[in-house]
Amino acid sequence: MNSSPAPTRQHAVTTPLRILAEQAFSRAAGAPLVSGNRVRILKDAGENFPAWLSAIAAARRTIFFEHYIVADDEIGRQFVAALAERARAGVKVFAMHDWFGGLGLGSSKLWRPLVQAGGFVRRFNPPRPDSPFGWLTRDHRKLVAVDGEVGYVSGLCVSRKWVGDPARGIEPWRDTGIEVCGPAVADLEEAFAQVWAATGAPLEPSDLTPAAGMAVAGDVTLRVLATVPSIAGLYRLDQLIAAMATRSLWITDPYFLGVTPYVQALRAAAMDGVDVRLLVPGASDVPWVSHMSRAGYRSLMEAGIRVFEWNGPMVHAKTAVADRRWARVGSTNLNLASWIGNYELDVAIEDMSVARQMADMYEDDLQRATEIVLDRRRRVRTAETANPRPHRGKASAARAAAGALRLSNTVGAAITNRRVLGRNEASIMAGTGAVLLVLTAIGIAWPIVLAAPIVLLAGWVGMALIIRALELYTRPRREEPRAPGASRGWDQRP
Repeated sequence: MNSSPAPTRQHAVTTPLRILAEQAFSRAAGAPLVSGNRVRILKDAGENFPAWLSAIAAARRTIFFEHYIVADDEIGRQFVAALAERARAGVKVFAMHDWFGGLGLGSSKLWRPLVQAGGFVRRFNPPRPDSPFGWLTRDHRKLVAVDGEVGYVSGLCVSRKWVGDPARGIEPWRDTGIEVCGPAVADLEEAFAQVWAATGAPLEPSDLTPAAGMAVAGDVTLRVLATVPSIAGLYRLDQLIAAMATRSLWITDPYFLGVTPYVQALRAAAMDGVDVRLLVPGASDVPWVSHMSRAGYRSLMEAGIRVFEWNGPMVHAKTAVADRRWARVGSTNLNLASWIGNYELDVAIEDMSVARQMADMYEDDLQRATEIVLDRRRRVRTAETANPRPHRGKASAARAAAGALRLSNTVGAAITNRRVLGRNEASIMAGTGAVLLVLTAIGIAWPIVLAAPIVLLAGWVGMALIIRALELYTRPRREEPRAPGASRGWDQRP
C-alpha cells in the first residue's frame, strides 16, 4: 500500500551552504519552511475572485476571511452574500476588516446579512480616545482560508476597483494572488487567529485545523510570513534576499518608499552584477506616494537598477522573484508602514517551477510598462523606445510631495554631513533656512501660535496615559495582557 510522506515544517538540506541559508532565512523571517504544499499563482481579480468564491461555496466547517478593504459595492456585497449563505448552512464564518481601510468605502450595513446569518464580524482598530496614535497600526492582510484545506493570500482587496468597468473602458487593477493547499494552510489559520485574538476573545482551539493532521498536497516548500507591528520580519528577509541574489531580483510594488538600508541593499546587488528591476505604478491611486517614489529613482538607476512604470490604471501587486528559484506574494508594500507598522501576510516560496512562473509573468508585465532612464545630463526621463504612458492628473500635488522628499533628504544631509552636497541643492538649503528663521521670529513675537498645537497634543497624550494606567490598575490579576501591538476591535455576532 502506498502512503504519502508526512509533511514537515523544515525542508531537508544536504549541504553546509544550504543549511546556513536555511538558518538565515528562518531567523530573519521568523517563520519555518513548510513542505508538502500545492501552489497556484492567480493573476488579477479575474482569477482570484472566482477562486475565492468557489472555495467559500464549498466550505463545510470553517471560513476565515480577512481583508483590509471590503467595499460596500456590488463586489463586496457579492462576497458578504456568499459568506452569509455558508453561515446559514452551519459553517462557522469569521470575518475581519480594517477600520481605516474601509473608511468611506465600507459600512456596518454591508455586514448585516452575515451577522444575521450567524457569522462573526470584527472591525480592526477603530480610533480610541485613550490611544492617540493607535490608529496608525492597521490590519493590511488579505486572506481567505477554508476548512483547513485551501488558503488564498494576495494583494487584492474586495472592491470593484480590482474588477474595472469594461462598459466604460476602465481596466481592472493589476494584482497577484496565490492559492495554497497543504500543511501551510494551518499557518494561514494561525495568522488569522493572531489578529482575531488581538481584537477580542480568541478563537476556540477546535476552530483551527491541527497542522499534524493535514495531508501532503504537493511538493512545494514555502513560508507563511505573518508579520506584526514593530517586528520587521519581512524587512529583514527582504534585506537578506537582496544580499543573497546572484543573478536576478525582480520586484513589483505599488507604494515603493524604500528606506536607506533597503535601497543600499538593492544598489549593492545591482553594482555586483545582479539584474535588479523595479516595477511601480505609472498612475497611482495615491499620487503623492508615487511621486515621492520617483524622487528616489536617480539613486537606484545610478547603481544600475532598471525602473519601470506600469502603463495601465494601477499595478497593485506586491511580489518579488529572485534567481528564478525564490518568490514572494502577499500584502506587504516596500515602505515603513508595511514593514514596521501593520499586520501583513505574505507567502515566500522556494520552488523553481513557481518562481519561473512568476518570472514569466513579470516579463509579460514589462511589455505594458515604460522604462525610466537617465539622460546624458543624469536627469530622470522616459525611455524613447518604451511604450507611452497615459496622462496623469494631480501633477502639482505630486510635484509638491516629491519636492518634500528632496527637501528632507537635502536638509538631513546638510545637518548630519553624511554626504557631499551639490550646487543645485544650495537653493533648497537657503529656502529652508529662511523658512526656519521666519518661524523663529513668529515664535519670539507670538509664541502662542507655535505652543498651542504642542500643548493640545501633550494634553491628549497625557489623558490617554492616565486612562490606560487606570485600566491596568483595575484589571483582574488573572487576566492576561494583550500581545504587543494588539489593539481593540469591534465585534458583531448574533
